[in-house]
Amino acid sequence: MPLEPVSEAFVAELAAAGEPPLHELTPAVARLSDMVAAGMTGRGPEVGSVRNLRLDRASGRFRVRVLTPAVTPRAIIVYFHGGGWVLGDIDLQYDHVGRDLANLTGSTVVLVNYRKAPEHPFPTALEDSYTALCWVADHAAELAPDPVPLVVAGDSAGGNIATVVARWARDRSGPAIDYQVLVYPVTDCDLDRPSYLAPGNQLLVDRAAMAWFWSHYLPSESERTHPDASPLRSENLAGLPPALVYVAEHDPLHDEGVAYAEALSAAGVAVSLETAHGQLHGYFQMANILPGYDDGIRLVAERITSFISFNSSTERVG
Repeated sequence: MPLEPVSEAFVAELAAAGEPPLHELTPAVARLSDMVAAGMTGRGPEVGSVRNLRLDRASGRFRVRVLTPAVTPRAIIVYFHGGGWVLGDIDLQYDHVGRDLANLTGSTVVLVNYRKAPEHPFPTALEDSYTALCWVADHAAELAPDPVPLVVAGDSAGGNIATVVARWARDRSGPAIDYQVLVYPVTDCDLDRPSYLAPGNQLLVDRAAMAWFWSHYLPSESERTHPDASPLRSENLAGLPPALVYVAEHDPLHDEGVAYAEALSAAGVAVSLETAHGQLHGYFQMANILPGYDDGIRLVAERITSFISFNSSTERVG
């Protein structure tokens, strides 16, 4: 279907402003746009409690934010934000995303502010994120009073991180992840798929922008085929957690998201593939800006809630 009208008008307004494209900016200048978008998004809803913590690794420190719902948590969701491994921050739009997920699913949400490229290139974001995941597993009793499912989730580069750390957890014998949510995830370094070349997909994030992100995250093109960078190229996807893969129709990353869902399914992983019709890449962080956000966050919350409910009923029957 055509691009959703509000999104179309938003893209046209940005084009009329005459700002230089992302790939012509430095990371520092590009990060200023996050603050502008955060001002448009506004503050998210109230939650039961908020804690800001710093986690340590040998190479440095990074932050996490724990958002606890007002009800007894039904799950723990570890969320990795998007932004091409270069942009994004848990203080900006993603605080809103985390608060909405906490309230809509009745779950504790842990937002991970992994360190960004180019200052901290591949694989720092993955290693920070896996450290956060292990911390969550070690402190699960503090984050939820009863044993509950552990969910990893993320959008775009965060979806890439979520599924890679899920594979790391499988290969390193833990933590035990129950479900993964991948919203228009980066799964491959191939920028010549049809969805990357389609003129109608060159919107908020276009092919040139993705090349810019990759150049900062992993400058060596030959190394980008490593499965920790391009999880679609993993030789073994069997045994990964059930997944929701949620792609956007008008998105350069559309085809690699579909391909990854198909690869998971071929490996025996239970997968639900959903398409956000009429939506562009980036809508999932656009609360109070694009109407697709409301539909998207609701669909993700419903799928997580359904997974929690199904597993709770299965345990009762068992």
